[in-house]
Amino acid sequence: MTNAQVTLIQIDNYGPWTVTPEPRREVDLQTLQSRLYADLSQLVGNREGYVFFTRFDNMIAVTNGMDETDHAMIQESVGNRYPVTVSFGVGADPRPVEALSTATEHIQDAGSAQEADRTEILRGTCLDPDERTDDDVQIAHFDVNDATGKYTDEMNAFDSFIHIEQGYAELMRYFRRAHGGLAFFVGGDNVIAVSPDLDAAAYEDTIQHVQEAVEVELKVGVGQAATPQSAGMAAKHALEDCREDGDRVVID
Repeated sequence: MTNAQVTLIQIDNYGPWTVTPEPRREVDLQTLQSRLYADLSQLVGNREGYVFFTRFDNMIAVTNGMDETDHAMIQESVGNRYPVTVSFGVGADPRPVEALSTATEHIQDAGSAQEADRTEILRGTCLDPDERTDDDVQIAHFDVNDATGKYTDEMNAFDSFIHIEQGYAELMRYFRRAHGGLAFFVGGDNVIAVSPDLDAAAYEDTIQHVQEAVEVELKVGVGQAATPQSAGMAAKHALEDCREDGDRVVID
């Protein structure tokens, strides 16, 4: 039985800040966003979690194993390094999409993302140590079959990008709608998903749907553990088994 803890990270008052006292250069904004994501990825990763960039001004983290103190320390670190602050909403649920909904409500209830006085919100309840188990987090690592041979070495870079993005978008939509999981593009031809307690048939269903909808063939390795990093490493090893054996789904 999974019990995903999900944290929504939202930059405070970001829209107004980008045009105050006058519009800021886009290259500077892109640099700030990418550096903030990198720092958050490291800060959360050092605590066995994952951060996914989504829209950059909003990021989604899987934070099983982190408590309120950990979240507050990360907020303090960001506030010391950047001209912007971040708010956190935390939720937990066997279905990751429901955990994210709870986390989102906590932040929205505190005020708009463009309200200057809504800063460094930390709302929600982290999982108590007594509530945690060794299989709270299921991570799935999807990979496009022969992306280099089919796309990278055959198409121009932009057409290859479009094809991979179509596969990711369809996977993201279907996996959320059909199975309550959250899938995130992480670069190259890789997608990492935080999942409910799914079996091989659910993953096969997802892969088949994406293939039929957008003609992108996938394989997936799945791992389950107490923390996102441990589950993710198990998923990576399972994906290597897929590559070696030619299977479409391997659950560690």
